[in-house]
Amino acid sequence: MQEGKPSRTALRVATLRAAHQLLDHPKVLDDPIALDILGPERAGALRANPQIAETSPISPYLRGFVAARSRLAEDELARAVGRGVSQYVVLGAGLDTFALRNPHPPEALRVFEVDFPATQAWKWELMAQAGLRAPEGLTYVPLDFHQQTLAQGLARAGHDPAKPSFFSWLGVVPYLEPEAVMATLGHIASGPAGGGVVFDYILDPAGLGPRERRVREAIGAFTKAAGEPLRSAFQPAALTRELAALGFGQVSDLDSAALNDRYFGGREDGLRVGGASHLMVAWV
Repeated sequence: MQEGKPSRTALRVATLRAAHQLLDHPKVLDDPIALDILGPERAGALRANPQIAETSPISPYLRGFVAARSRLAEDELARAVGRGVSQYVVLGAGLDTFALRNPHPPEALRVFEVDFPATQAWKWELMAQAGLRAPEGLTYVPLDFHQQTLAQGLARAGHDPAKPSFFSWLGVVPYLEPEAVMATLGHIASGPAGGGVVFDYILDPAGLGPRERRVREAIGAFTKAAGEPLRSAFQPAALTRELAALGFGQVSDLDSAALNDRYFGGREDGLRVGGASHLMVAWV
């Protein structure tokens, strides 16, 4: 990410999420605000021609993955809330819209959106253009990791570290150095029992087949051009062991086959997940 500027990959992800609402039926992720959050100009252009989101041959795979990872995060959050978790932390929130359509009352779930100040300011501008207001129970946490830690930023925002929290960390890990990834996961693992996290990661190219390697190369080329190069990759078995060593008691790794079985079965439009990324769910 370029310092002082909003994330270009956040816009790309939001566009894919919005295009999913128009192109794919049934929807894996039903997000009635996905178009509005783009702002009137981009939303209008996409409504007029949803195909403008199809910028490469891998766009359908990326669109499916973006929808599936958000759906998984919200499914796992619902499980957490059902067990009494009352704090939801969205790391690298970008243009995520969950807080704007949160079905839980503020006293049942507080939402903390953590992101770079420039990206949050951009989001607020788009929300204002769309007539969207921050609801009660949503707290924005502008955080420059060069100046303060995640724990410090959350504490200043009123997050209670004594209560379990559920974290979503989508579309961020691949752009961080492995040491930074493990430090953040270590912070989450040190929290109270009942907390958890869902995140996605890019596979180490050594474990990929030819098609998956091409997808990974295409993603890497786009993100590098956007000023956000890929910086980390993991092997599932090794990452699972590292999470257990950090203190997570239950760890689940979901590959493309697992996601397709869970969210894309019986479709007639051919939408599937396929590529170089996995999703990980870990509970303290």
